Amino acid sequence: MRGVIKGVLAEELENSLRMKKEYEAALKNLPEGCLVLKKIRGHSYFYLVKRVGKKVKYIYKGKVPQDELDRFKEAKAMRAKYRNLLSRVKKQIKFLKGALRGREPI
Repeated sequence: MRGVIKGVLAEELENSLRMKKEYEAALKNLPEGCLVLKKIRGHSYFYLVKRVGKKVKYIYKGKVPQDELDRFKEAKAMRAKYRNLLSRVKKQIKFLKGALRGREPI
């Protein structure tokens, strides 16, 4: 009976590894950084904020059309969603690898 359970766990591990790759690919396809509105001396300015190495860079964007604002807002929500899913699947992979590490034959 343990062979059947191990087989199911191994199949689930393969599925989790595939999902991890898909989530990482989806994160790479999202636009880099996020737009931030700064108020300086009563005027509003948009900046693209992104991390370069260990530093955070603010790149002046000026006036940004509404469709680009919506695109970055949607990307921010999707990035949070994929990071959450990626965190969950990494924990699941760790658990499954530990469960399959037993001394019994598969």
